Amino acid sequence: MSGTATTAPRLRDFYEDPAVPVASGADRGRRQARMLARALGPMGAAGPATVLDVGCGDGTAAAIASAALPGHRFVGVDWSQGALRRAAGGMPYAVRGEVTGGGLPFASGVADAVLFSEVIEHLVDPDGALEEIRRVLRPGGHLLLSTPNLAAWYNRALLLAGVQPVFSEVSLRQIHGRPGTQVVGHLRLFTARALRELLTASGFAAVRLAGAPYHDVPRPLRPLDRAACRAPSLASILLAHARKV
Repeated sequence: MSGTATTAPRLRDFYEDPAVPVASGADRGRRQARMLARALGPMGAAGPATVLDVGCGDGTAAAIASAALPGHRFVGVDWSQGALRRAAGGMPYAVRGEVTGGGLPFASGVADAVLFSEVIEHLVDPDGALEEIRRVLRPGGHLLLSTPNLAAWYNRALLLAGVQPVFSEVSLRQIHGRPGTQVVGHLRLFTARALRELLTASGFAAVRLAGAPYHDVPRPLRPLDRAACRAPSLASILLAHARKV
């Protein structure tokens, strides 16, 4: 029990650091916003949709999505007070909550859509998080999730060469055995197949996957990284759109 008790505060302190990167780039946000716009469609007689940005960080994902979906209601949710202060400048509603522990501060079935951007890879219990997201979604509601791809095209080459894959980490203090210099606190990584199977097992259907590039890929390789998005299983970032059964 002592190990569990000390790990959680360390992780919380780590994620409270504003220097820790919270997103994989604006291109991912724009692609995800287009997926959400297609899912919700134009605002009709029912009025604005309610979109929860769970793990909103600095509010970047919601800001990009709200620009593509004017008139809809966006609510940012994060357990980090620092993140909420940063997000409050760009979104009208930002509340404290989390998908683990006490759960999200919303009644069941209140959300038309949930953005879950670059969060699931940081969680000890992704099953519990998806269960809580499913609870707050209305029947048929939309989940828009993004996460780094363990099987990105360059990670396949790195593993063949015996190098630790990009996005994976063995320490919260410094990088060991892989390219890059920033520690970002990833605990879980997914391939396209694993993500699809997890979402299906968690009560979501019609899972559609797309790809997005990663902003930190070296400049000479960025055209190849963008081209890899045509095959989501090879892309740097996995984008998933699923519906609550």
